[in-house]
Amino acid sequence: MALTINTNISSIIAQRSLNNSTNTLNTSIERMSTGYKINHAKDNAAGYSIANMWETQLGSLDVAADNAATGSDMLTSAEQSYALLSDHLQRIRDLTEQAANGTYASASLKAIQSEIEARLDEITRVASNAEFNGIKLMAYQQNGVPSGVGITSAGINLQVGLYADENSVINLDVELFRSATVSGLFTNLGGNHSIEGDDTSPTLDQMINQASNTECGTIEDAISNEYFNKYFAAACSGLIVTDAENNQYMLASDGEKVAAGSAHGAKEMLEFIDTAIDDISSRVTRIGAAQNRVESAITALDVQSQNLTSSLSTLRDTDVAEESSNYIQAQILQQASATLLATSNQTPSIALNLV
Repeated sequence: MALTINTNISSIIAQRSLNNSTNTLNTSIERMSTGYKINHAKDNAAGYSIANMWETQLGSLDVAADNAATGSDMLTSAEQSYALLSDHLQRIRDLTEQAANGTYASASLKAIQSEIEARLDEITRVASNAEFNGIKLMAYQQNGVPSGVGITSAGINLQVGLYADENSVINLDVELFRSATVSGLFTNLGGNHSIEGDDTSPTLDQMINQASNTECGTIEDAISNEYFNKYFAAACSGLIVTDAENNQYMLASDGEKVAAGSAHGAKEMLEFIDTAIDDISSRVTRIGAAQNRVESAITALDVQSQNLTSSLSTLRDTDVAEESSNYIQAQILQQASATLLATSNQTPSIALNLV
């Protein structure tokens, strides 16, 4: 190689090496300080795009897990409310069973009627006020959704997946949220008989009509009466309401229908109460099945999130051991390049010795 003054090839080579080692050193410092080996799209264009997509999915998985957990909490709230209703219905059945025994006089039956009525009122109050985040849990009506209930005829969909397909949704059937007030529980029981196929057994319509001492009509009509709970409690107690406003009663056995042999006592109400208890039990059973699905979804989301996090770490996170070696190597090369550059810059001065 010729000895020149204007062009110092050795210096240029040393400068290029110094720049390369400095860039490598800076890259290693950035990767170790941030913990990521992909900090810019230029580091790995495809990897950068994939990492962003996986980050988005991880965020959505966290939200989906929260959705499932919230859905589970809602189901738990509904289950506990139904447990209260079941306790009240069980007590009403016990009292009705007691009233069906012929050893109680009018005063005792009135006391039984009073407690049954109070428990019926409490059933309606609990069912009307059971809610979760503004959603009424026991207020859906078959013929429409009252204002503010927040539940459609399709029920409630829990978004527990990343996408818009059916595999990302758990549907909670609207039957879980059907009205559980006294009117809601007993509206459809007018045609039930105490013995299947026995047309001589009274319907709930007939029992309420007898207890009210009037012709209330069908159970749907009777429910609209402000004294419906009082009539229902009287039917469970073997009483007839003679003056609802002033709480006046008479024994059903003293009514006009006794002579005709068509009077009914408290025992005929047991089947209707049992049907309501079975209805509540059926709803709780379906809630339990739904909770199992939701818990399974939470577990699946956790597994998916864990695996995706592991993949993202492999793609994006810095291997500190490897990068520290690169750092040391770049540091040594930088120092060597700087030393050689200083030497190369002195090379043209040799030409002075030839003059």
